[in-house]
Amino acid sequence: MLHVNDLTYHIEGWLLLDGAAVAIPAGHKVGFVGRNGTGKTTLFKIILGEVNTDGGSISVPSSWRVGAIAQEAPGGPESLIDHVLSADKERAQLLADAETEQDPSQIAEIHTRLADIGAHAAPARAATILAGLGFTETAQQQPCGSLSGGWRMRVALAAALFSEPEVLLLDEPTNYLDLEGTIWLQNFLKTYRYTAIIISHDRDLLNTSVSSILHLDQQKLTLYQGNYDTFDRQRREKQALELKMKKKQDEQRRHMQAFVDRFRYKASKARQAQSRLKALSKLEPVSAMADNQVAPFLFPAPQKILNPPLVRFEEAAVGYGDTTVLRDLNMRLDPDDRIGLLGANGNGKSTFAKLLSGRLDVRSGAMRHHKKLDVGYFAQHQLDELNPQESPYDHIRAMMPDATEAQRRAKIGALGFGAHLADTKAGKLSGGEKARLLFAMASFVGPHILILDEPTNHLDVDSREALIRAINDYEGAVILISHDRHLIETCADRLWLVNKGTVQPFDGDLDDYTKLILAAARADRKAAAAQAKGADATNGSEPVASAPELEPVKPPVPELTPQERRRQAADARAKVQPFKKKIQQIESKMQKLNEILTLIDSSLGDASLYEKEPDKAQQLVLERGKAAKELQDAETDWIDATEALEQAEAAAQAAQS
Repeated sequence: MLHVNDLTYHIEGWLLLDGAAVAIPAGHKVGFVGRNGTGKTTLFKIILGEVNTDGGSISVPSSWRVGAIAQEAPGGPESLIDHVLSADKERAQLLADAETEQDPSQIAEIHTRLADIGAHAAPARAATILAGLGFTETAQQQPCGSLSGGWRMRVALAAALFSEPEVLLLDEPTNYLDLEGTIWLQNFLKTYRYTAIIISHDRDLLNTSVSSILHLDQQKLTLYQGNYDTFDRQRREKQALELKMKKKQDEQRRHMQAFVDRFRYKASKARQAQSRLKALSKLEPVSAMADNQVAPFLFPAPQKILNPPLVRFEEAAVGYGDTTVLRDLNMRLDPDDRIGLLGANGNGKSTFAKLLSGRLDVRSGAMRHHKKLDVGYFAQHQLDELNPQESPYDHIRAMMPDATEAQRRAKIGALGFGAHLADTKAGKLSGGEKARLLFAMASFVGPHILILDEPTNHLDVDSREALIRAINDYEGAVILISHDRHLIETCADRLWLVNKGTVQPFDGDLDDYTKLILAAARADRKAAAAQAKGADATNGSEPVASAPELEPVKPPVPELTPQERRRQAADARAKVQPFKKKIQQIESKMQKLNEILTLIDSSLGDASLYEKEPDKAQQLVLERGKAAKELQDAETDWIDATEALEQAEAAAQAAQS
């Protein structure tokens, strides 16, 4: 178990942690959340021993290894697969010792230990992890130094996953992944056998891959059981309870103070006034949970409405230099389109976005659009293109040359930059603040099309929700490139797949696409295993292709006798009964849960409970959240069982006819 004990930490006079404490059981997958800048990454550094605290301690079993993504991206001539394999220090040392050891007994022990840790299967495991993160078999043999920064960070992530520490710390691991890599990582983390703590603002990952949420708020740590949606509901219920308790206490305090102010100098009431003063001094204040609302994002509506289509491609092709990246583009974009672009990194999503935004020209075919078409374009690399010496006000001033200073100040304030941030140099802004400035600049003129390429990388969960609201309120067309599944699901109406050198509509939703990705990964693993097995069977030569299996000819189905038909109908009717029984059981459970919720709500409705038994009130809020979640799950089971019953009844009816 990992223990954080009464931790206190200051940085530059700023209190980040104040008596923070939590215990995380072995094997738990924990999502670590909190507003940007509250100290999540700092806590990781404390756990790793990179930062000394002002007070408190971290306790981890001595035999446990604590691992994280290396801060320095791998480079140099070492191949990707060799770099990942070197992350297992024990295996590397044992293999080195096996080369030099002369003592037969020691050699035997080394090989026994190598067998115990599965050392000979390690290359296949490392290759599987790299493949899941988007590296082909050929790419895995390339030197790390040949990769760009983002791809090197994927290699660093692969090394951290391969090393399998007893405590795995991941800080925003999806920031350098595409949707395909994110889906793979989510499934990997679900089956990770040790403790994992993941700082993430990816709501889908926090809902599918973790069993509890660690929340850092107001310098304290609180561990919630369940996924992010459960945590969010519990937090809001707790917030409502504390706000109600604070309101009650404030009224009590005002009443006591009014009595003291009125009678403290009146002899007959002096003793009572003194009693009220003592009660006031002992009244522990209830600190309402801070609900720091995120400033909204604003995407102005297009100033001039254009008739559809906004853009039409006709056998278009685009690329760089002598290389064609995309060809045979035949689609149109209308003013009300909300499109999510799918496809692995390197397939051409950003190339298509640059073509649509006018940053690239078609090399053949045609791209037809209105002459007055305005396109707003946001991409993560633009964060580095902001002038670090200029403030948000300076950047917006350049876009409003004829406006007064008051108008510019009003505009920058409406964009979410208060007086202090408005004049802060861009080089000192956080990633989220830089992203907010770029959103404002990309959409400043009210574009007809807004292209957002990985817009959520530097945004916390609440800021992502604010972005979702802004996109859905925006009146123009939207193209989304994102690894954030929640963003795509809530904002995109249609999906286009960038694959095999072209762009085509994807007939399905993200669940279908997820199944497609995971099925392809399984097929690749099977193919690799079959190839390796074939090579072994032929002493290293290419496996001999077997003759294709033909579909067996199915004999005609004989006509059933009346007796057989009756038996078949009886069997079909019998299959209906289990579904009816299951539905009755679920309905009974739902009724009990509704009764529990009614009792809890009745208790929570008693205002005196919060004053007399605050601990009990808190426990009831938690029990209510648990019962509400169970009711929601039961309702889902009821819908599934009802659908299954309808299918069984239809089959029974068909058998009778």
